[in-house]
Amino acid sequence: MNNTRLYGLFLMLFVLSVSLTGWYCVNKENKEIAVVRNKEVSFPLSFDSTLVATFYAKYPKLILYKKQVVSMYQKNSYNFIWYDKKGKKETADVIYNKINNLFEDGVLSKVPYKETLDALFQKTSAKPDIDVELFLSNYYFYYANKVLQGIDDTKSDELGWYLPREKKSYITYLDSLLVDPKLIDKKERHIEQYYKMKTVLKRYRDIEEKGGWNAVTVPANFVSIKPGDSSDVVAKIRTRLFLTGDIDVDSGNKLYGYSLQQAVLKYKKRNGFALDKTILQKHINEMNVPVSSRIKTIIVNMERCRWVSTDIGKAKEFIVVNIPSYRLTYFKEGKVALESKVVVGTALNKTVIFSGMMSYIVFSPYWNVPKSILIKEILPAIKKNKSYLSKHNMEWHKGNVRQKPGVDNSLGLVKFLFPNNNNIYLHDTPSKQLFNEEKRAFSHGCIRVEKPKELANLILQEDTNWTPEKIDAAMNKGKESWYTLKNKIPVYIGYFTAWVDNDGNINFYKDIYERDEQLAAMLLKE
Repeated sequence: MNNTRLYGLFLMLFVLSVSLTGWYCVNKENKEIAVVRNKEVSFPLSFDSTLVATFYAKYPKLILYKKQVVSMYQKNSYNFIWYDKKGKKETADVIYNKINNLFEDGVLSKVPYKETLDALFQKTSAKPDIDVELFLSNYYFYYANKVLQGIDDTKSDELGWYLPREKKSYITYLDSLLVDPKLIDKKERHIEQYYKMKTVLKRYRDIEEKGGWNAVTVPANFVSIKPGDSSDVVAKIRTRLFLTGDIDVDSGNKLYGYSLQQAVLKYKKRNGFALDKTILQKHINEMNVPVSSRIKTIIVNMERCRWVSTDIGKAKEFIVVNIPSYRLTYFKEGKVALESKVVVGTALNKTVIFSGMMSYIVFSPYWNVPKSILIKEILPAIKKNKSYLSKHNMEWHKGNVRQKPGVDNSLGLVKFLFPNNNNIYLHDTPSKQLFNEEKRAFSHGCIRVEKPKELANLILQEDTNWTPEKIDAAMNKGKESWYTLKNKIPVYIGYFTAWVDNDGNINFYKDIYERDEQLAAMLLKE
């Protein structure tokens, strides 16, 4: 074999080797070079910072995220975030998929320029694309805002939500996400309730896709349905409750028998009604709320979940009051220690959504009449009846009126203080009959507790200074006494019109302060 043929064979083998294996090197301009499928592509390590301004001039609807994007790139010396020498990183695909599936998290707003990114993202070139890069950065913060953080706290304040919201750095979070993209699916970003609602949202959307449910119509002379009754309406109710899982089988039976009675009780419990077996028009009206409205309610309450710090559940003990459900829940060691009905503020005297640290229990309390009640109610009553104060066991004290301790005291026999500027606290009440009402918004803002003695006993359970007998005696002593708790207890007053219980059942409550529609409108505008 002559030299010319040997050289040709060597050259052919070398070219074949390069085409099969590819190679990498770094050129003098600090650019990484790759041979991909026989084609050289230049991968710059960084990009010109002025391209960011150019991007926002072209895509102004994303300007909301400019501050965070610029801060992120300044931190990273304007290096590409979403590309490495092999092309788009796995995290880029993760964020793109999350943007494509925002509906799963109940996001109502339309993603700006989504079609543009779709077209750009389908390109197979491994070369970094500056538009794709900046789109992904903006959409990462878009996702963080819509799904992880929720609307700005100034807007939640407009809705009267004063529970503290956790401040998080999503630039720092991205550093972790780039190392481990699977972090984004870990259920630690929100309270557990969020993920329960997400599951129910999918279930209700499935119902909607299948046509939802038909309205249950009744005759003009309808009064009620009682156990043992038989009618076409009963069959319609059976079908309606089957769709929402309150009954397992839709037999079509027109008889209001045992299985449907149990389903009705389950339905009533989920919707805040008194637990009896009689079906009234108001119950049917609630059944006729369209599935689309239920979906909106779930989405609105998923947003509220975004505002709640995950640190809440880490406390050894804490108390939660949900205003729309008229219920207090006391958690100890991660378990429910007590549930109690409560009475909350009227629509005119709304109970404030906030948190505080319970620090004191006051036994046999005085009721120091608030100035607003004194002016609007007490003073006019005194003008009409000079003996009004003595009749109500009241007295003047330091220029104000107070009610003396006793069984008729408006605060009952005990109150629980978590000092706050709203002057709101938990307390007993002599008006026990109010706890039998379905709607319990009767107070001037404070929260009346159906089980005050049980609450006091649980709070002081590990305090050697107290026994149940001593607590009972202090409550009935007729002389006010304050006790400072050894361990302060977090108290959270929230507002959720939907809540998923531990059995996966969705509970809906009346929007007593009419805040759902306002929040839904905000979410649509975002």
